[in-house]
Parts: sequence; C-alpha cells; structure tokens
Amino acid sequence: MSRPRLAPIAPGTRAALASQEARILASRGRVSLLYQVLLHSPPVVEGWEALLTAIRQKTTVPADLRELIILRIAVLNRAPYEFEAHVPHAEAAGLPAAVVAWLRTPEGPPPAELTSAYAEVLAYTDAMTRDIEVPDAVYAPLAARHPEQTLLEITATVAAYNMVSRLLVALRIGH
Repeated sequence: MSRPRLAPIAPGTRAALASQEARILASRGRVSLLYQVLLHSPPVVEGWEALLTAIRQKTTVPADLRELIILRIAVLNRAPYEFEAHVPHAEAAGLPAAVVAWLRTPEGPPPAELTSAYAEVLAYTDAMTRDIEVPDAVYAPLAARHPEQTLLEITATVAAYNMVSRLLVALRIGH
C-alpha cells in the first residue's frame, strides 16, 4: 500500500482539532485514515462529517441499498479502501454475501440474490457515476418503486460516495 499524498494527522496530536476528533469518534467509533487526512482542513472535515453522517444514518434509504451503492461506486472508481471499509456495513445491513462477492469482481452473470430492486439501484448508480446524466429508462423503475424523498436520498448517496471515492483515489488514501 502506498502512502497517502497528505500525511495523516494522528488523533490527539493537535489540541485545536480535539473537538472535531471527539465528534468523529462519537459518530464513527474511530478516527479512520480518511478522517485523519481530512483533519488538514477543519472546515472541510466538519462539513464532510455532517454530510456523510446524514447520508449514512438519517435517510430513508434502506441500509442494504445504501451499502450496495457504496460498494458499487468503490469498484467503479477503483477505491478498494472504501470497498473494504464498507463490507462489514454491507454484511450488517443484510446485503447477501453472493452480491458482495459479485460486486468485488463483477464478472460473469449476477447472482440469483441480485433482486430487481438491487439491479435498478445499480443501473442508476452506474449511470450517475459513469455518465453523470441518467436516462429516463433508468430513472423510471426507481421512481415507480420509491417515494420522492427516498429518490432524492438515493441520488445524494450516489453523489456523496462519488465524492468520497474520488478524494480517496486522488490523495492515494488506502492504496
């Protein structure tokens, strides 16, 4: 694994960051390598933590769909650190192990456990991540299945985790 382009700030080494570290610790249970790098900018880490906490803990998106989105984006954007960080969350959310394994190396036919609800979310995630613009034919099945709040939150989840993976890759965090 190569070193991050920005040196991580070890928790407890800068008194000025103590309150932010405490918030991260309370929310996440630890100050991960990603957050140790984000601590280089107190305003960014504060906004990042607020946004990602809302996405992960306060939306109506079912946990299995959220983790499906995150794992798919990690693969599409070549962010293995993000993938591995979210496998335990995916397992806890009930995402089938066969789906997680297929997402890791999506070759061959999808597993039987890949439901139509999962396939719709993956198609939407793929369109947003690869092409940015989402065709009506990809959006329509989601709109038929989910209320507007959940649709917005699915979209925000895809957008937010594209941000996460792109920062991880650009700064070589976990590579």
